[in-house]
Amino acid sequence: MSKFLPRGAFAPPLGEYELLPFRFERLDEDTVVLTNAGGEFAFLSAQKLDLLVNQQLLPDDIDYIDLRSRHFVREPSDRAPLELLALKLRTRFHRLADFTNLHLFVVTLRCDHSCPYCQVSRQSEDKAAFDMTRGTADKALDIVFRSPSPGLKIEFQGGEPLLNFDLIKYIVEHAEARNESAGRVLQFVCATTLSLATREILEYCRDHKILLSSSLDGPQDLHDKNRPRIGRNSYEKFVDGLTRAREIVGWDSVSALMTTTHSSLTRVTEIIDEYISQGFSSIFLRPLSPYGFAIKTKSYAAYDAETWFNFYKDGLDYIIDLNKRGIHFVEHYSALVLTKMLTANDPGYIDLMTPSGAGVAAVVFNYDGDVYASDESRMLNEMGDPSFRIGNLHDNTYEEIFTADNLLGTLEDSFTWSIPGCEQCAFEPYCGADPVFHHAMYGDILGRKPTSEFCHRNMAVFKHLLGLLRQDPEARAIFIRWVNPC
Repeated sequence: MSKFLPRGAFAPPLGEYELLPFRFERLDEDTVVLTNAGGEFAFLSAQKLDLLVNQQLLPDDIDYIDLRSRHFVREPSDRAPLELLALKLRTRFHRLADFTNLHLFVVTLRCDHSCPYCQVSRQSEDKAAFDMTRGTADKALDIVFRSPSPGLKIEFQGGEPLLNFDLIKYIVEHAEARNESAGRVLQFVCATTLSLATREILEYCRDHKILLSSSLDGPQDLHDKNRPRIGRNSYEKFVDGLTRAREIVGWDSVSALMTTTHSSLTRVTEIIDEYISQGFSSIFLRPLSPYGFAIKTKSYAAYDAETWFNFYKDGLDYIIDLNKRGIHFVEHYSALVLTKMLTANDPGYIDLMTPSGAGVAAVVFNYDGDVYASDESRMLNEMGDPSFRIGNLHDNTYEEIFTADNLLGTLEDSFTWSIPGCEQCAFEPYCGADPVFHHAMYGDILGRKPTSEFCHRNMAVFKHLLGLLRQDPEARAIFIRWVNPC
């Protein structure tokens, strides 16, 4: 005889387990995904789901054991599940306590490029009236150092910020001086095409640790078409600037972003190969946003959410194949979502925050002193809609700006736990509200979820990633490396 009773002797009687809060979504004819508030997920067959909710799932069932470990069920004697679930939830929202970390300075609207999809309604190089002044910059720095965040990131945007580089130097040096007593973790980023990045400018960036965020849309013909400039040498100027920037500022101090246009849709592998050939180890396959010249030139209407998703899916499949062949390369949007799926951390990507990251995670100081809740809010204002303008540096105090009715209302109405269509969605732990997008597209900050391109695009991404996690062990191992790079 065995000296020990079987495992089943220690299990609670059938039906005595308690269901903890979860949502579910069908992935295919027989598979359902369950998610909880902490972002944990589990796959079940439809039959097992019926057994679970009717409290007929056997305690020795492998799915029962998995669900209990992930805090979907608990037994009468369990105390830890609620505490662990609460801990994961607090971790998910921990960024809110730090408040605004990212401060964007629009130092000029002037630009030497004329991209048809430009989201910021750029101005020609000779219109200096669209430059930020030192007085406005001083007021913005006052706001920056009022933030309770232990880390402060100042990002310079345009137009082309290098056209007003003297002001960038002024802001950097005054911020550094203030920080001697403030003791924050201070970081600078400049979003630039690199076309005007002289050796003198780059040496200054090196000396003051200014990171450079540039733009590369793909091979030369595609980049030149998407980002035209006088001389038709946009790609040539980028490559020249990139080489010089890496030499002077440092290889890891320069990154690049691409934007998906209609011309990009059939060329995703070429675009990825171009990034690899230029020495980048990642790419962000981002769609167009419905603002600025992207609307005026009808660039945004050139493709829909499904078309973009097919582009993204083909690109991700190619990137996964590269990784399987030993070439480390990351797709950034997937990595952001996977961080929320596979860890308890929220990477703080504004479009996927709840409540919205507008004002909470980032704030924008326009060249004219106007303050916006997000970069998209500023773009919307350039189109004649000031709905998300929350104040002016010359007219309003810190308290007035961050307690503006339109900001507080946006935050309250963008909490996905209370948004119709979001509160019961299985993908809520991984998604956000993006109220500016919905206001721009549908006239209200909630939007209509069944027809929302934001929802369609993200739900397709979430389902695809979950499918890969479930069905492809090699892809799962690659994804885990992406979210835990150390």
